[in-house]
Amino acid sequence: MQEFNVDFHIHSKYSGGTSGKMELPVIAKQAELKGLHLVGTGDATNPDWLRHMKTILSEESSGVYSFSRGETRFIVTSEVEDNKRVHHLIIFPSISAAESLHEMLLRHSNDIMREGRPHLRINGEELVDYARDVDALVGPAHVFTPWTALYKEYDSLGECYGDNLGEIKFVELGLSADTYMADRIRELRDLTFMSNSDTHSPWPHRLGREFNRISLKSLCFDEVKRSLTNVGGRGVVLNVGLNPREGKYHLTACTRCFMKFRLTDAVELKWRCPECRGLIKKGVSDRINELASGDKPKHPVHRPPYIHILPLAEVISLVSGISTLTSKKINDRWSSLVECLGTEINILVDSDISEVKKVDLEVGKVIEKFRSGRMRYVAGGGGQYGKPTLKEEEDNFYGRGQRHIGDF
Repeated sequence: MQEFNVDFHIHSKYSGGTSGKMELPVIAKQAELKGLHLVGTGDATNPDWLRHMKTILSEESSGVYSFSRGETRFIVTSEVEDNKRVHHLIIFPSISAAESLHEMLLRHSNDIMREGRPHLRINGEELVDYARDVDALVGPAHVFTPWTALYKEYDSLGECYGDNLGEIKFVELGLSADTYMADRIRELRDLTFMSNSDTHSPWPHRLGREFNRISLKSLCFDEVKRSLTNVGGRGVVLNVGLNPREGKYHLTACTRCFMKFRLTDAVELKWRCPECRGLIKKGVSDRINELASGDKPKHPVHRPPYIHILPLAEVISLVSGISTLTSKKINDRWSSLVECLGTEINILVDSDISEVKKVDLEVGKVIEKFRSGRMRYVAGGGGQYGKPTLKEEEDNFYGRGQRHIGDF
């Protein structure tokens, strides 16, 4: 068996709010620096992106494609939104399969010809029917996100996928949750957890900020499928991602001023912020508490470890005090570390911490801190990212009543 670092969920420049740099040659180069071996193409139901894919990529093995001037491999993926605003991740066996699904969905969408992440007039159960016709895999994207996820709309997977529930083999956790949170929900324990970046930018502090390490005999679609269904010794052997407190929707918070609320206060206030009258959005942490069957996670035998990391540029920002992650000073320091120690993933996850400290003592100390679970965070919510901190900062909640240990 071989192990590969994979980010299944990204977007192209044809999705809303994405960088114009989201083109395959740029993605391939940055993925190689990051340490990703396989990357989802994203947006494979968009005709312009499909043409770009067919021009740039050549099939190296069944369902896995390469770009001629690099080591990065691609697998064909897309994200779509159903008629309940639930987002689904699709993994295709080939570019031609994605083209076929595009044709099938044309009559169910007003924007599939121009939008990378199209809006569909069908539900999750119907989507699986279409995906099965082209041998594609489907699962819920960022399953807990309060605006566009399965658990914002439903209380169970079965309510979304109906008679096709048995076809669902994986769940994408999203940035605001991790294994320790999700394994409190009984119905998720048999499924494979994905940790993907959902990036709109190709730079290494976004691409692969969450990724999966999977064990395969060879790099092809069928082996990836086996890994997601834990067949024959294949499987996800490691989930890696941000601490959920860094996610934009971890805590219940106002979507305008980002004040944080305990759930009881949000309900009492009828989900309106008393400071700015903005909408209060239920956080992933509170939503999981509603769905959980117990206070502690129960991990199935097949569940791999989940490691919390920070992007390397974010680590350098912390120790240097430079807030702009794309600044020249941060980029120069990042490049020096990568040149000495290999890819970003190697530095963050695999390298001996003493070797990192030899190259950059300050950076090494922060990596040691999050590897050992001693990193502090100010949690995100309401659409604002959380942040790691080296200071004595903590979350500030709306000041009615006494704070409880569960709020932290």
